[in-house]
Amino acid sequence: MPNPTLLCLASYFKGARFLEAAQAAGAEVILLTREQLADEPWPMHALVERYLMPDTRDAKAVENAVSYLARTQVLDRVVALDEYDTPTVARLREHLRLPGMGETTARFFRDKLAMRDKAQELGIPVPPFVHVLNYDDIRRYTETVPPPWMLKPRAEASAMGIQKIHHAHELGQALEARGDAQSQFLLERFVPGTVYHVDSIVWDREILFAAPNVYGKPPMDVYQGGGVFLSQTLPPSDPVHATLLALNEQVLTGFGLVRGVTHAEFIRHDDGTVVFLEVAARVGGAGIDRLVEAATGVNLWEEWARLEVAHAKGEHYQLPETRQQQAGLLVCLARQPWPDLRSYDAPEVVWRMHKKHHAGLLLAADTAARVQALLDDYTRRFATDFLAIADPLDSARDA
Repeated sequence: MPNPTLLCLASYFKGARFLEAAQAAGAEVILLTREQLADEPWPMHALVERYLMPDTRDAKAVENAVSYLARTQVLDRVVALDEYDTPTVARLREHLRLPGMGETTARFFRDKLAMRDKAQELGIPVPPFVHVLNYDDIRRYTETVPPPWMLKPRAEASAMGIQKIHHAHELGQALEARGDAQSQFLLERFVPGTVYHVDSIVWDREILFAAPNVYGKPPMDVYQGGGVFLSQTLPPSDPVHATLLALNEQVLTGFGLVRGVTHAEFIRHDDGTVVFLEVAARVGGAGIDRLVEAATGVNLWEEWARLEVAHAKGEHYQLPETRQQQAGLLVCLARQPWPDLRSYDAPEVVWRMHKKHHAGLLLAADTAARVQALLDDYTRRFATDFLAIADPLDSARDA
């Protein structure tokens, strides 16, 4: 069959390795992105065409533009390279009648309220929550679930826009400030504990690969309060390792993902219970793809591209050989435009981030103890050498 054509939508600069891997696997790759990102180092050698729009986050405008393109170009698959593009691409698939995740399933991987409802239906433990919709329901919730609570936007990524609420009066003020947008939020109980992420590859509803990792400080604490972002491989010997894999399988199977990559987060409460936080049909950000690759040899961007192309060609996707090593990642905002990382010269350093006003390192070693020792040392040094703190954004649209 002729090479399939993949249209990739990216509202933010990411996914270069996906674009290159898709082209290497035999696809004709088209990129649709924002005019604001025109000068980013996209791998133009891997593209047959790149189209620019004023705002790819306008779903109707994207639908019109892609429908116009489809008059002369046969599109076999549409892929969302960023989490914010997931609903738009699901809508495109429905409109163009293309294979892949539709709008109903996409809500389970984008809408935090839909995730909670579905998980609860499946018997997967979640923090007690309520939709910010009916005031009687909200009042009953606050009377029976003790604070603090987390007021969360349903459709933001990561910790953006989340507000910690300590009493009912504060909640009233927070809801009033959101006006007609209140229904775009949910309220859930704050769960203190350790946050984990499981990054997976799914083919024909089967989880072929799943890598559990543990964050340092919870991502929300880092995002809203500043600090060094840390994540490291969770050793299989850790007691929570098997629990995470089991819950991750429940989520992905129950939510109906047929194929793709996912980034799921769970939290172990201080009392030992593990609850589901959220899941996205994308590669984890902040260098998590490199963390997983250093520990397992699997690059999630590349494998996602390979499985999309394989499905478009009617071929079977085969996961590559994997390995089991320990890896650690640390990233922070930096005061310097281009931080000098040369003094971080342990032989276990396998990658240094090159991004303006960011410092980041990736470590790989045979033992978790060695990774932990380096993370402890380098985190202290990062705080002195580089660390800057910026005000958090309420929405990625502010970026």
